[in-house]
Amino acid sequence: MFELNVLWFILVAVLFIGFFFLEGFDFGVGMSTKLLAKNDLEKRILINSIGPYWDANEVWLITAGGAMFAAFPHWYATMFSGFYTPLVVVLLALIVRATGFEFRAKDSHPTWKKAWDVCIFLGSFLPPLLFGVVFACFMQGLPIDENMELKAGFFDIVNYYTLTGGLTVLVLCLVHGLVFTTLRTVGDLRERARNLAQKLLPLLGILLTLFSALTYIKTDIFQERGLILSFIFSLGVIAFVVGGFFISRKMDGWAFGMTGAVIALSFASIFIGLFPRVMVSSINDAFSLTIHNAASGHYSLKVMTIVALTLLPFVLGYQIWSYIVFRKRITEKSHLEY
Repeated sequence: MFELNVLWFILVAVLFIGFFFLEGFDFGVGMSTKLLAKNDLEKRILINSIGPYWDANEVWLITAGGAMFAAFPHWYATMFSGFYTPLVVVLLALIVRATGFEFRAKDSHPTWKKAWDVCIFLGSFLPPLLFGVVFACFMQGLPIDENMELKAGFFDIVNYYTLTGGLTVLVLCLVHGLVFTTLRTVGDLRERARNLAQKLLPLLGILLTLFSALTYIKTDIFQERGLILSFIFSLGVIAFVVGGFFISRKMDGWAFGMTGAVIALSFASIFIGLFPRVMVSSINDAFSLTIHNAASGHYSLKVMTIVALTLLPFVLGYQIWSYIVFRKRITEKSHLEY
């Protein structure tokens, strides 16, 4: 019989993967407003290119957090208490970014516009960096005791391994966002986005390789799931190389699919490597949180499953429809302000 604990672990993993795939290009576009745009009009075009999507994409994170809270309350409690400071920074960054999106179009004063631009950039820069650090910590292990309490010091969370993970996620989202820009814009802005993505590919390749090597050395996930992780790594390398080829050939839709595949495969490998654990204890592996000792009761999981399977098709249908409706490119003459 298929365990509901396993089902909800898969659902949480899918929600986080969906968040990074979708919100990843939002983060990349947000960073591009500082790195790519030459003037106010181009910044507006970039912001409007994600205008119909960014707030719906953030719902994936909220849903993932809600699923963790309901299905794995001990995982939720240990994670959010142990990572209180970085996750509060993420929350504030997302709030500041949303405020920047909403108020920038309504404020004509140059000083305030510059302030909102900084908010958008920081709100797009900090979350992928910090999320990369947090997920690297999951694999590296943290001082979790027998009471499921996490008492981590600064260097338990911030070290060369976790920072490499944070930088990898950051650059990956930036490249993903630049490729998305090639799908949503025209003219010189589109070409510059493509060129910048090409220039960043070598750096991204180095970071992905370095983080994979450090993960092999610093964690035990390859010992636990070596065969399947090697297969996923091979698929990721293929997706990365093919994505670079598509970018060079200006096949933007296929390139976006490949950068998205690299994101999906990267985060899938984290959850697969951890399974059946959800957080690794560096004190004693017996203290690690698993899908069994961190889960809710069977009845709660059963009710949640029924509700989720009933509502999920409507939510997915709505989001797919929004992408279909707003699929046209944003131009200088026809773009709308959101």
